[in-house]
Amino acid sequence: MSAAAHGHTPAAWTGVIVCFIGFIVAGMGVVAATPWLFWVGIGVTLAAGVVGKAMQMAGLGKRPVVTAR
Repeated sequence: MSAAAHGHTPAAWTGVIVCFIGFIVAGMGVVAATPWLFWVGIGVTLAAGVVGKAMQMAGLGKRPVVTAR
């Protein structure tokens, strides 16, 4: 399983951490009954995908495996 290296890249870790922070902020917005804080958290959560993809495109993600035929 460790040979697959699924998710063991800076892009994956950063995407997950940013998503987790957004989830926490949105949860605080729900608990505090503050709609704007909830939507800020949702925005941060959605931005996590953009950040992760940008980092992957910058070369910090998993490199494609080239197989010989």
